Amino acid sequence: MGEKGAAAPLLDGKIKINGEGAAGEGEDAAAGSMRWWRGGVWDAEEAAGQVAFAAPMVATSMAFYAIPLVSVMYAGRIGDLELAGATLGNSWGTVTGIALMTGLSGSLETLCGQGYGAKVYHMLGVYLQASIITSALSSVLVSLLWLYTEPLLIFLHQDPEVSRMAAVFLRYTIPAQFAYGFIQCILRFLQTQSVVMPLVAFSLLPLLFHVGITHASVHYLGLGFAGPAMTTSVSLWLSCVMLAAYIIFSERFKRTWGGFSAEAFQYVLPGLKLAVPSAVMVCFEYWSFEILVLLAGLMPDSQMSTSIIAMCVNTESISYMITYGFAAAISTRVSNELGAGNTDKAKKAVKVTLMLSILLGVTFLLLLGLGHNLWAGLFSNSETVISAFASMTPLLIGTVVLDSTQGILSGVSRGCGWQHLVAWTNLVAFYIIGLPLSLLLGFKLGFHTKGLWMGQICGLLSQNAVLLFITLRTKWERMELTTNGEEGDFVC
Repeated sequence: MGEKGAAAPLLDGKIKINGEGAAGEGEDAAAGSMRWWRGGVWDAEEAAGQVAFAAPMVATSMAFYAIPLVSVMYAGRIGDLELAGATLGNSWGTVTGIALMTGLSGSLETLCGQGYGAKVYHMLGVYLQASIITSALSSVLVSLLWLYTEPLLIFLHQDPEVSRMAAVFLRYTIPAQFAYGFIQCILRFLQTQSVVMPLVAFSLLPLLFHVGITHASVHYLGLGFAGPAMTTSVSLWLSCVMLAAYIIFSERFKRTWGGFSAEAFQYVLPGLKLAVPSAVMVCFEYWSFEILVLLAGLMPDSQMSTSIIAMCVNTESISYMITYGFAAAISTRVSNELGAGNTDKAKKAVKVTLMLSILLGVTFLLLLGLGHNLWAGLFSNSETVISAFASMTPLLIGTVVLDSTQGILSGVSRGCGWQHLVAWTNLVAFYIIGLPLSLLLGFKLGFHTKGLWMGQICGLLSQNAVLLFITLRTKWERMELTTNGEEGDFVC
């Protein structure tokens, strides 16, 4: 069957090569589940390639993170109430919208990545369009939720005035929600083809534009509090249009982008088999950290507790952006190589990335261990806050190191199509182990903020253990796509 006749690679975790069972019959298969880790675990060429891939992804991730952050900063220049409202609105928007859009697009890391490796190029554009349809429909639901932001936040015992301002901020950010979802889909489409350097320009240019128009909206255009929220939507849509134009008009994608097609609608529901678990795995982790901030507000010294936990969460989020670049690299490497039938190369890529995650963890340890006071000073001038943050630093280092490892292991999972396994793992790790321990240690045993964070560490430790076990026990020779006997032909 030729490329045009190829069906969708809706993955089932099985493989047949040229109609035969996976390489690994008998004793070889039994031994292969663990022996793939033996031998050299370092390959300088592979490591250099992953670093070169990861760096642009890190820059792109930070640029998109900075766009709403700039809006919050400019809103804070209007007044303290506006700062609180924008901060709460941005946090609520991240939990209910941004996390969801990021997760839903994760299905493309599997489908486009393995499709590209298997040379079923025309299907990548179809998957992209199907994912954009899913993102658009989900954004409609999120937008309806955001219209009721004020009563929902008041129900969660947030300050009524701050909740009202947060609702105003999110109302003008609704268009940005759609743009962000589309951007995430396009990023995955490009990422799985190892097109990463142009992403830096398509994220940094809108960021620079955003700083200018946000400054103008606050100081010259008289748009008031609504201005920064509106400019977030404008800047993200600018980036979305730039990315879309790049795909449509560039000769680079003549094989993977065949134009708009009604065929995409056929793959919306099947694509949800990966998109929904992917969204769940991302949201479960996002939500667990935000719940810690809410729990900190119930502590005796709630203002101090909330500030410290929020600082820790922000620090962890920023460090994860660096990890995300390597997670994107390993997701792309694994999915491409599995799609092409190169299980040995996929295994080698995983070994190298796990070694890189250790180096990354050590780097985070040194940076936080030596510079925690300087970092805390960027958040507050209070000696009390800086001292309290210093006492949390050992625990925060543990979290950042564990999160760097799990981020990369999650990238492996997305490349293999294991989103459902990670979703269940995150549910158990964070909500059956982590949060109950946070409540026990933080409130019952009186460890306060340290107790809350120790519970989260226990959740991350459990998550890492399960994901590492799955990765090491995988029979990689059976992790390619199911084929019907001809290269590049997929069956459901």
